[in-house]
Amino acid sequence: MSDVMRVLIAEDSDAFGKACKKELDQRGFETVLVSKNGNKVIECVESQHYDVVLMDVFMSGADGVEVMEHMASSLAEKPLVMLLSAIDNNEFEEQMIKAGADYYFIKPVSPQNVAKRVENLASWRYDKQKIVTNRETDVELIISDIMRQIGVPAHIKGYQYLRTSIMLCVEDADMMGSVTKILYPTVAKMYKTTSSRVERAIRHAIEVAWDRGDVDVLSSYFGYTIQSQRGKPTNSEFIAMIADKIKLSMRNTA
Repeated sequence: MSDVMRVLIAEDSDAFGKACKKELDQRGFETVLVSKNGNKVIECVESQHYDVVLMDVFMSGADGVEVMEHMASSLAEKPLVMLLSAIDNNEFEEQMIKAGADYYFIKPVSPQNVAKRVENLASWRYDKQKIVTNRETDVELIISDIMRQIGVPAHIKGYQYLRTSIMLCVEDADMMGSVTKILYPTVAKMYKTTSSRVERAIRHAIEVAWDRGDVDVLSSYFGYTIQSQRGKPTNSEFIAMIADKIKLSMRNTA
């Protein structure tokens, strides 16, 4: 079996489709370009294995949602699904993620950005195998202990989302740079929920910790925030501070 990852692109715009294919081929992917037709996409994924499928939400034959539903019900291993659409709407994007998309591109987007995101997501999913190695188990225990010290209750939903978010950011710093676009959707898919619910639950968990937690412990992690009295940290700040502290600790003990 070849280690080369296969990408299926369904695109009628000759210039854009070929440019995406060229970028991905240069990054070591085996790329197949077909017409923007949902039935054609279904035919392709049924006849051959693809690691990534890049397609438009709206296509002739079958639309993106219909294709995702078909793959979920008929394929033993669903590929990463990355959707393209000109609709810039958070609610619509969440619907697509909930329907099975792993990423949502808003048109116009450059072929270079498409290729970079495909490479990143494919790496996160297939190469690193997060949450399963012994090292990650150790990291999870460290994060759990820190959250216990800070005062995040283990019984609330935000606890699990926050722990997973921190773990993902420890393993890949790029996650922290795209909290809304990558981190929240990734966590949401792991727990079969939506990005907005993940964000709200994490915010609630931080608020609870800030209201009930030990001030000395909080100060040791978020000293500048407390001392400047600028209020509780944002979700991104909270996750980044804990992740950075863990990475620094791991570097010092390596």
